[in-house]
Amino acid sequence: MKRDITPTSREKLMRETDFIVSKTDRKGRITYGNPIFIEFSGYGETELIGIQHNIIRHPDMPRAAFNLVWDTIQAGKEVFAYVKNLAKDGSFYWVFAHITPDFDGQGQIVGYTSVRRCPRREAIAKIEPVYRQMLAAEKAAGARDAIAAGTKVLVDLMQGAGVDYEQLVFSL
Repeated sequence: MKRDITPTSREKLMRETDFIVSKTDRKGRITYGNPIFIEFSGYGETELIGIQHNIIRHPDMPRAAFNLVWDTIQAGKEVFAYVKNLAKDGSFYWVFAHITPDFDGQGQIVGYTSVRRCPRREAIAKIEPVYRQMLAAEKAAGARDAIAAGTKVLVDLMQGAGVDYEQLVFSL
């Protein structure tokens, strides 16, 4: 599915009781989305099933952030992240995501589950400037070195604070 969506400044705020749930196969294609996922994304269920999950990737999100997520879940570990998503109508919504690999009976990864809940506004205020710095580094580095440049910004921040990624996320 080709999408030419112009992001707007209109934000959709999650309700405190909302849980956005989606499942993907190993390649990131959506296999399930709960009604709240459909509501916030603005896509119909038939538009989402079988499509890459990055259909909701907001251009304000650095590539390095998603690289970290993919590296972590493909290694069989869970990851937590603050993510800005893009809806079909151009609006955006922030989530606090918990993404886990799904395993079969032999311990092989067969897909991934993401459960997103309402993020703390204070955390968004802290992570937004980090993402802007990562994006700026990615753009300055060019396509070939973008992920490494964005990752360096994050690693430098963690080293300066003396924390690992999970400690950083939970400190926000």
